[in-house]
Amino acid sequence: MSFVSETQPGVCLNPDAVTQQYVFNHTMLRVKDPERSLDFYTRVLGMGLLRQVDFPEGRFSLLFLAMSKGDVPEDPSERMSHTFSRESVLELTHNWGTESDDSHYHNGNKDPRGFGHICFSVPDIGAACARFESLGVPFVKRLDKGMKHVAFIADPDEYWIEIVQADLLGNLGQP
Repeated sequence: MSFVSETQPGVCLNPDAVTQQYVFNHTMLRVKDPERSLDFYTRVLGMGLLRQVDFPEGRFSLLFLAMSKGDVPEDPSERMSHTFSRESVLELTHNWGTESDDSHYHNGNKDPRGFGHICFSVPDIGAACARFESLGVPFVKRLDKGMKHVAFIADPDEYWIEIVQADLLGNLGQP
């Protein structure tokens, strides 16, 4: 039998069969300056911009990013379908005008706490952290503090991004 779920109070071990066709598609973060954010997520983390959708009547834009492997359709309509059918998409929402005002978005890690972070897995966490350092990326937590195989960096809006190396975490949380 294949693994289904760890068991803890509240875990449903037999969800409705129809849910097995559901896909966790995206997480949305609000950003003040889309140019700074796009630079960070594409240059620093290597994501690709799948699609930008502008809503002039609402004065906002949605920017959908993902780690693309060359499987993205050229046709805008097909690309939009692809964007909403895949896993692990990051939606950046830009409310027009915020790039030049003094508003700030709550990153969830200041009181009151809520949202925490997103996470990227890298093949060599030491090399990735050295690269982030060379690019001037701000660190929230470096490898030499607390959990030794986990780092946190911050994006231009101070959202936290956890950086992990999967093969170093096999015993995470074990005594």
